[in-house]
Amino acid sequence: MSLIFQISSLAKQVSNDILLPNFGRVDIDVKQDGSWVTIADTKAHQQLMEELPKLVDYPVLSEEMTEDEQQTILNNRPQNYWCIDPLDGTSNFTQGIPFWCMSIALIENGKMKLGVVYDPNRDECFAASESLESSEATLNGVSLDQGDCSIVDLNETIGLIDFKRLDNKKLLALASNPPYRSQRSFGSSALDLCWIAAKRCHIYLHGKQKLWDYSAGLLVLKNAKGCAETFNGDEIFENDLDSKSVIAACNSQLMEQWKKYFN
Repeated sequence: MSLIFQISSLAKQVSNDILLPNFGRVDIDVKQDGSWVTIADTKAHQQLMEELPKLVDYPVLSEEMTEDEQQTILNNRPQNYWCIDPLDGTSNFTQGIPFWCMSIALIENGKMKLGVVYDPNRDECFAASESLESSEATLNGVSLDQGDCSIVDLNETIGLIDFKRLDNKKLLALASNPPYRSQRSFGSSALDLCWIAAKRCHIYLHGKQKLWDYSAGLLVLKNAKGCAETFNGDEIFENDLDSKSVIAACNSQLMEQWKKYFN
């Protein structure tokens, strides 16, 4: 039984046993950083903290931990750890909006090796793996590499744009001269990246993502021949707690047009 199958099975089990039964019927608490957390978040976090080291005996870095706890894990050498967001899209979850997921990534020697993003509302499991021999990205076991994105003109795209975290310059540009055909903002970073990988939408923009927001979804996107980088053209993935900007597209042609739009 492959490791990626085991991670996918665990994500499905915890999501369906803990998260889905509480969807839209939860009490909300507020964390120190102002973000929302629910009892379901906490229970899913605890379950994953117990079960993931049984698959590979690495520490688990979770969104639900304190920053000191997270930093302690990142300071370990070699940098081998699980990186999880038990519930990405908490605002949607608490309000009954069916766009949220569980995100699990495996980091070995400071590099992304495996990623699973599970959406229990649609029973869709996005998965990706990376090795010296091969890389792949799948949706419910079917390769996401089977067809290239047919959209190659920026004006024909559907953009996933998170306006809340963008600077004023980008906001003004998008408001005055939007380059896409249509725009959406769904509210779950990991699932957003997977939907770009699946070519349901074509370009992406987000001003502030943390390690647990992007790790698994970014690996899915890149292994599905998508492109992503920071606004400054740097690699997004780093083993740190700094927020990262994300500009992405489902293929390289769109990525070049999307970047030029802001230059």
